[in-house]
Amino acid sequence: MSAALTPSATPAHTPSRPGGGGFGGAVAAEWTKLWSLRAPYVCLLAGAAVTTVFTFYYGSIARIGDQPLQPVGNAPVSSVVLVQFAVVVLAMTTVTSEYATGSVRTSLLWVPVRHHVQLAKSLVTAAVSCVAGVLWGALGVAVAWRPFGGHATFETAQVLSHLLAMGLYCALIAVLTVGTAFALRHAAATLAVLAFLVAALPGMLTGLGGPVLLTVNDYLPQTAGGYFLHGGDGAPYPAPAGLLIVLAWTAAAHFTGRAVLGRRDA
Repeated sequence: MSAALTPSATPAHTPSRPGGGGFGGAVAAEWTKLWSLRAPYVCLLAGAAVTTVFTFYYGSIARIGDQPLQPVGNAPVSSVVLVQFAVVVLAMTTVTSEYATGSVRTSLLWVPVRHHVQLAKSLVTAAVSCVAGVLWGALGVAVAWRPFGGHATFETAQVLSHLLAMGLYCALIAVLTVGTAFALRHAAATLAVLAFLVAALPGMLTGLGGPVLLTVNDYLPQTAGGYFLHGGDGAPYPAPAGLLIVLAWTAAAHFTGRAVLGRRDA
């Protein structure tokens, strides 16, 4: 028998492994799934429409009321109180639509490390929301400049600061929403909780007044985010502290969603 045919001389063949996958594959899959839905396109257009209407109104009121000069970037960052809900719906849909259809089981089957599914959704929605926030801000500056009618200043560095702050805040709201959606799993419940947290509760506390309630309001995500967006004007703490408060709320929602995802069946 030839030595070339003996078992010891037979070349070893290692089974080939499929390429891709891992966390990078999870991110790519979430990116593809995001743009296969109708909701992101509607949310992005709605955000642009709300920004246009709000900033035009903001600039007009400043001119008609003969208000002092202010940075033109104040108009778009003030619109975030409404625009953020476009981000909420966009990020929420990436999670709740899968629970509604049962396709989340497929996602978890192909990405066995459950937290990678949540992390991938958070990363994709944060990136899209950040870019959207910057573009909405730029649109708001362009729209508001004319109705301001000389009652606004334009400084490039300050405008860029406002746009980047708007993008960062939108990204954090997206991650906060994804965590909340994984914790609650239902669109109506997620939207109700977030609407209460970022809109209704601040309004209630401000309306009731009093030092204790107003102090509590200062540490809610929307209020802290507003202080950050406006550079700390009128805030009880510096602008970076406002960003850290929003980041803390985001981290709390993220880890709550992670805990529920890890313990409950899909």
